[in-house]
Amino acid sequence: MVENDYKVRLEIFEGPLDLLLYLIKKTEVDIYDIPIEKVTKQYLEYLQLMRMLNLDIAGEFLVMAATLMLIKSRMLLPAEERAEQQARDETEEEEPRWALIRQLVEYKKFKDVAAHLGKRELMQEQVFPRHGGGEIETGSAELPLGDISIFDLINAFNETLKRAARRENLREIFEETFSVSDKLEEILWTLSEKGAVRFHDLFAHAASRGEIVATFLALLELIRLKQIRARQRVHFGEIEIVKAAA
Repeated sequence: MVENDYKVRLEIFEGPLDLLLYLIKKTEVDIYDIPIEKVTKQYLEYLQLMRMLNLDIAGEFLVMAATLMLIKSRMLLPAEERAEQQARDETEEEEPRWALIRQLVEYKKFKDVAAHLGKRELMQEQVFPRHGGGEIETGSAELPLGDISIFDLINAFNETLKRAARRENLREIFEETFSVSDKLEEILWTLSEKGAVRFHDLFAHAASRGEIVATFLALLELIRLKQIRARQRVHFGEIEIVKAAA
């Protein structure tokens, strides 16, 4: 079991459009040809995981879930009824599927510009003037690994739960309570000993689902407190946990 009253409040929590863009990129599909049924199923799965972790979920996530369900239900209509519904949409308002796609495209443009400016700022911070001359040199030949999103972490957490469910020795220990505070100390001790650790290695010896949840909540809390960082070398690759720079 895990502390029931523990609630993670992340200072920067990405929204439903971020989650949809993440799922589209992860599924490797065209943003103009979204497989609504598949993406809706994945979206609801992430929503369920966030609720299980007692994360603060903004109302926008639920609104988006309702929108996806509406689009999915309309796509399941017979062709004749679907054509009639589209005709009504044209006279009343924009068809929900295309309205969502337009919103996603506009938001992605905004995100891409913000990411580009962030990289330019990071590169500028690593440029230092060379003493005695007008030339410049970079402080490092390689830019630091980028921080990852909350959805990368939830995806890794979900994979950990699925792997654990296949382990024969995994069990629920109802008489034992796993403290998030204890897991905070455990993660920090592991990083002080090893310097860096793979995400899944933090859960290698977990004996129950409750212990996995407590460990993950502790991980999120340490990230929120900026004591540790989570990073990837490639998108959707192995997640590495390291201590944050002092």
